[in-house]
Amino acid sequence: MKHITYIDDIETWENAFDFFQPIQVRFSETDMFGHLNNTVPFTYFEEARIQYFNKIGFMQKWTDKSSEAIPVVASQQCDYLKQVFFGEQLKLFVKINQLGNSSMDIHYMAKDKEGSICFVGRSTLVQMSKRTGKGEPWSDEMKHMLKKHLTYIV
Repeated sequence: MKHITYIDDIETWENAFDFFQPIQVRFSETDMFGHLNNTVPFTYFEEARIQYFNKIGFMQKWTDKSSEAIPVVASQQCDYLKQVFFGEQLKLFVKINQLGNSSMDIHYMAKDKEGSICFVGRSTLVQMSKRTGKGEPWSDEMKHMLKKHLTYIV
């Protein structure tokens, strides 16, 4: 596997995932060569991230009308390791790798039905105040909710 800067030990990194979202590659997501367009994994990252946050109870907090904070993706990247084609069934794994004061580093891994890694990625998500537009620190309740899902805490 090629060297990916945010992965020190692939086996340890891979084993730290405990949530995945099933993905079916649609025809509209492929290019004229029949393989997955290079922009589509970012949509898959979003889908898996939202389902993950639903599972751990964060989306409900952020989408509550009284919430003063929203999640904002500050940066994203994707590393492509294997071609993906129309009709393939993928498992898109997601985990919180690191938690900052108002941000988190989220990692992704897509595997095909044989268990081969097709692409990996990461996002920096910032919890932002709707009012000020600045980072909103995680509450103690949110930190507690996240603690059991983290790979590393700053």
